[in-house]
Amino acid sequence: MTIRIILVLLLLTSVLPLSAQTDPSAKFASVPGGVAVLTINEQDRPLAQFQGKRVIVLGEPGNWSAYVGLPLSIKPGTHRLDIKTAKGKSIQNFDVHDKKYLEQRITLKDEGMVNPSPTNMERINRETSVMTKVKASWTETDEIPLQLELPVPAKLSSSFGLTRFFNNQPRAPHSGLDLAAPEGTPIKAAADGKVVNTGEYYFNGNTVFIEHGQGLITMYCHMSRIDVKAGQIVKRGEIIGKVGKTGRATGAHLHLGVIMNTVSVDPRLFINK
Repeated sequence: MTIRIILVLLLLTSVLPLSAQTDPSAKFASVPGGVAVLTINEQDRPLAQFQGKRVIVLGEPGNWSAYVGLPLSIKPGTHRLDIKTAKGKSIQNFDVHDKKYLEQRITLKDEGMVNPSPTNMERINRETSVMTKVKASWTETDEIPLQLELPVPAKLSSSFGLTRFFNNQPRAPHSGLDLAAPEGTPIKAAADGKVVNTGEYYFNGNTVFIEHGQGLITMYCHMSRIDVKAGQIVKRGEIIGKVGKTGRATGAHLHLGVIMNTVSVDPRLFINK
């Protein structure tokens, strides 16, 4: 009898859709760099905003979920989600809890990657303006891939959220995952989406941004080669380029970033491996 029950359970698991087998949002946490999940009990599909930016809303009438990307800079405490429906406006409060991240100290031979020249700072400011607009990309869709594929079969070399020091000078926290892989390793799209930007950036090197719907964006940096172009539709697992060490990098690796409502969140929340 026990064997028969096990076989039935295995069979059910094999035929159930992925969303019924695993719930990626179960790993989400309301901490800096995390994702807060709020239930909205409205019949009409709500428009939800956090700090003036739209957030992902999935579900069905009477049972909506808002997925709020929380910046690393957010302070612990009570915050608000602004909700708008055909009935009017409302506010839903939620708490953000503290989280401590480790430090990382990196020595760079190229001093220009630590303290850029005035000319390079002008370039960096221009690029920051471009990337800010890219990170605000938004496509209306009900299909959002909350579970992503690992773009390269590689070991984690630097985790998300690290407080970083370059040549003993404090800099912005690490906004993604670094995956150490040999130069030339193919990079695959983490999910279906649209390429919204490609470019060669001062710090990020050769970079690709893919938007997967409702502002969920994956970012791939330091590539040696880019094999896609802006506006191109890509499928999960499709090769978009190759691993490199362009930009501010001490060796060949892929920097994988995940962006929600314009802010960087921990990619590990979306990846099983």
